[in-house]
Parts: sequence; structure tokens; C-alpha cells
Amino acid sequence: MGTMEANAGTVTNGQLVLLCGRSFSGKSTVALQLSTALPADVVSLDMINEERGLFGGQGVPVEEWIRTHEIATAEVLELLSRARTVVVDDTSSPRFLRDKWRSAARSVGAAFALVFVDTTEEVLLQRHRVNRSALERHDVTDSVMMEHLEGFEAPEPDEAFVSFEPESESYSELITRTRSALNADP
Repeated sequence: MGTMEANAGTVTNGQLVLLCGRSFSGKSTVALQLSTALPADVVSLDMINEERGLFGGQGVPVEEWIRTHEIATAEVLELLSRARTVVVDDTSSPRFLRDKWRSAARSVGAAFALVFVDTTEEVLLQRHRVNRSALERHDVTDSVMMEHLEGFEAPEPDEAFVSFEPESESYSELITRTRSALNADP
């Protein structure tokens, strides 16, 4: 993912909001809400994978995820170089991925905010079951889902993130806290 550092030294006024959360947590819904309110462009790693004929729920080889991140990074850096606000829709786990996005924002002088969509495992699994019958999105196999849940790395306190619990908080609260985090970022 060397392209994240490609524009080092260029200063912009762009803003990067990185979503983090487990599968079926509601990240894409959050991305839509934020993109409308801020306003912002959305870069979805799932959509990039789909355009490449890959479906994360079926399992994607690591080398293909690396390529997807390279494509996303190039797109995000191009948008930030035009002083745009960008929401990255991804699980953003493990932590090293969040650290790379944070570094990418810094490399172009963009403000950065990490938003953790913290949905209970019970709700995640219920949404997974409903999706299996409704197929509103591509299926996620049981083995991929369990591996994802077991290996997911939630943000640590030192990452200064905005936590959002969709079952108990409003989107207006999230939008306010995300704007504050972006404004507070040096």
C-alpha cells in the first residue's frame, strides 16, 4: 500500500472520515448519512471489490485485499488533493489499516476522524441471517463471518475515535460528533 505516502508534503484542506466496524454493523448506512450531511464523497472497499469481481463474503485472498486498498487509497488521495471530504466505508480492521489511513490523511494535510460503528454481536448475527434470505447484499458465508468476528480489532482508546451505537444513538448526534472530531484534528 505504498501509494498512501505518494503525495507526502502536499497540503490540502480535505477531510477524511474512516469508518470502522464489523460486517453488518451498518457502516454503509452511516456512510450515506455522513456523505449527505458533511457533504462527502464515499469510497467503499466493498464496491471496489465488486467492480473487480470479488465478493468479501465469499473470502478474498490477502493479495486481492491489498490491491483493493491500493485502489481505494489512490482514489481517496486524489479526492483529498482537491480539498474534498471523503468517507471511507470499510471494516478498517486490523489496526494497521487505520494507522495507514491516518498517515495518508496527514501526508496531504487533511483532517482525520475515525468513526467506530459499534453494533452488538446479537444484531450483527440477526442481520446476517436476514440477509441470507433477503439477499439485499451478497451473502457472507458462515465461516467467513465467524473468522471476521473472531479476528476483528476494535479501535483502542489511544486512537481518539468517535463511537456510534446505531441502536441507541441518532444520526444527528453522530454527525455533530464527527464534525467536532474533524475540527479538533490538528
